[in-house]
Amino acid sequence: MNSIVILCNGLFPSEPYPLYLLDSAEGVVCCDGALNKLLAHNPSARPLAVVGDMDSLPPEQQNAFRDILVAVAEQDDNDLTKAMSWVLREHPEVQDIVILGATGLREDHTVGNLGLLMEYTRLFPLGERKVSLVSDFGTAFAITGSCDLHLGEGRRFSFFTADNSLKVTSTGLQWPLDDVVFDAWWKASLNRTTEPVVSLHFNHPSAALVMVD
Repeated sequence: MNSIVILCNGLFPSEPYPLYLLDSAEGVVCCDGALNKLLAHNPSARPLAVVGDMDSLPPEQQNAFRDILVAVAEQDDNDLTKAMSWVLREHPEVQDIVILGATGLREDHTVGNLGLLMEYTRLFPLGERKVSLVSDFGTAFAITGSCDLHLGEGRRFSFFTADNSLKVTSTGLQWPLDDVVFDAWWKASLNRTTEPVVSLHFNHPSAALVMVD
């Protein structure tokens, strides 16, 4: 299985692109109560698994889908991380993981889930897998070092890192990152691409988050 969507219980997508990703995925894994949103979108849908602590899934749904329930009671990780663990354990061959419904409705979940993209580069052996978080408003993904990003010209671009020792030089951005001190999250946000390819050079390996519209 090459592509899997993890559907979270946040704002369900309504724009054509994220809906296309959901409908064309080879498999879908629901985080707990996200199953109800998937079924409202497609009543005949059958996810690979429903993963979580089951606190937001009604008993009748738990019974109807008991053969694919993966109940994880521990509270050290949120349902998204539990779902990521399941996907990588049960489908190690997957190359493209798209996270949908991970933003909106609650700001704390939004911030936490975006931060988890960077944590996953440390927690999981992602290798060359592509992991992205897509919503109606843009796409976010983590990087861990120098790279060329083929994003296209004229796109909104934001860069976040929790590493204030990181120094980044860039080309292809309206406001280069060369002199930015990353001691606050807003420092490299609200930028724009000026070339088809954005090149970033890190002074050392580190996790960072890129968001584009």
